[in-house]
Amino acid sequence: MAAGDTGAPAAGGAGKDGEPESPRGPDPDHHAPVSPGASEEEEGASGAVEAGQDDDAPDPEDEPEEGGDATEDDMDEEEEEGDEDEEDAPTHLPFAPAEEESLEETTTVDPSYTISLIRQLIPNGSSVEKEFSDKQGLPEERSVGRKDQLEECGCILWDLAASEPQAELMINNLVIEVLLENLRTANSSRVKEICLGIMGNLACHESVVAAISLKKGLIATVVEQLFLDDVKCLSETFRLLAAILRSSAFVSWAEALLPDEILSRILRIVGKTDNSTLLEKIIDFLSTVIDNRDVIAMLIQPLLKLGLVDRVIGLLTTELERSPDEKLDRSGSLDLVLHFMEELSVIHCVSKAMTSNDRLIKVLVNMIKSPDKVEVASYCASVVIVISNFLTDGKHLVPMISRDLPFLEGLLEVLPEVPDDDQARYALWSILSRVLAQVQGTELNSLSLDRFASLFSGKFGLIKDDLESQVVDEEKLTPEDALLKGWISRCLMAISFFMERWIEEKSSQGNKDAIDNAREVLSYCQKALR
Repeated sequence: MAAGDTGAPAAGGAGKDGEPESPRGPDPDHHAPVSPGASEEEEGASGAVEAGQDDDAPDPEDEPEEGGDATEDDMDEEEEEGDEDEEDAPTHLPFAPAEEESLEETTTVDPSYTISLIRQLIPNGSSVEKEFSDKQGLPEERSVGRKDQLEECGCILWDLAASEPQAELMINNLVIEVLLENLRTANSSRVKEICLGIMGNLACHESVVAAISLKKGLIATVVEQLFLDDVKCLSETFRLLAAILRSSAFVSWAEALLPDEILSRILRIVGKTDNSTLLEKIIDFLSTVIDNRDVIAMLIQPLLKLGLVDRVIGLLTTELERSPDEKLDRSGSLDLVLHFMEELSVIHCVSKAMTSNDRLIKVLVNMIKSPDKVEVASYCASVVIVISNFLTDGKHLVPMISRDLPFLEGLLEVLPEVPDDDQARYALWSILSRVLAQVQGTELNSLSLDRFASLFSGKFGLIKDDLESQVVDEEKLTPEDALLKGWISRCLMAISFFMERWIEEKSSQGNKDAIDNAREVLSYCQKALR
């Protein structure tokens, strides 16, 4: 069903910048909501798809000491709730449509039908039952089992909530009161997941966000769901929180996240989850925190104090240490982690904390040195951007990596992998200019000079190809291009310096081919610098 132009996820979630996200798991046969007169079989068809519920989830009772590394063995089995039918309950994953998709299907649904769906979700004997009866009349007799009724009606509402007119109708007919009561009283994780999914779609619409946030007790109840042991519930909770933090009602929600107990739980889930969907949702939530200047101002220092950097490093190393088959199955997970590190590395206080962590620097440097890096070129771009940001805040790192020739060789080998990624290309030349300037300013013995000359003679074709494929019109030079030009010039001057010294030292030793090659490199650098 349509998500509307809200810039936030529909029931399947949405990526950043408002782009719709693909639904998780197997694609459902998606139907329009059925009419009030449809059969029970037809109603069930609109609700869900078959999927297992065997994901692992964090167990709050076995809380490790903060700062410890998370391992897969720490993950406990998801609690078993209800009967076997419930364990095999389908997971509702409505599509997030393309922006041009028509909303006609959801906006023309009879309001009385939507209200009847809300009515079917009212918990028996609850206070909201009387409130709803006063507003809408007595509930009709329920002819199906409570669990089936909640699932069928809830999943249709989950779809309908993606339409703004339907969301407004639902809000005006006590849907928040009904969902809140279910979250408070339901023993079924499936029911909680559906309620959180509906709320997540409702929260995508700015017109109803205030009504959601002002409902007494709702914020606290949603935050309490972070302590559930169900992966799907946690995924929907983080999706809901991300949608709310993108809205105008973010302040009260951000304040509710401030207690150490809440932030510690969030970081613990970051460090322990082995479920790729939950990882995606929690990173999207944390990225939303970073993107909101007011929210990050409130939460970043507490997050750093409670171990954010250690958790992110743990995520990175866990993904890198997976077997080749696991990496193939989770190809998007490492991308997610590295892109999140990119976002963190531009925040000064976070970058400062990261640059003091030798373990992280070693991991990133080794990724560039890895012989397999070209096979995962998309990772290389993120890694060089993160390292470049780190060198800005951690100038002490430059001497440490300046004599690491395999690292320099790895950087040059990355050049052909990022020609169309301006940010990564700028970052790579920035790193090279800092490192080569450091080397140029130190005394090189004969062996070191040999190694540097050999490196640049052997890999200079990569530098030449990059420069000749990225010619910029001097009359249309942007500030970024001017900065890049300066970095490249410093690199070429450093390479010229190495080659001149090496030629002078070796010219009497008769190695004509090597000397001719070095003179060719020197000549190219000098012409490019004119």
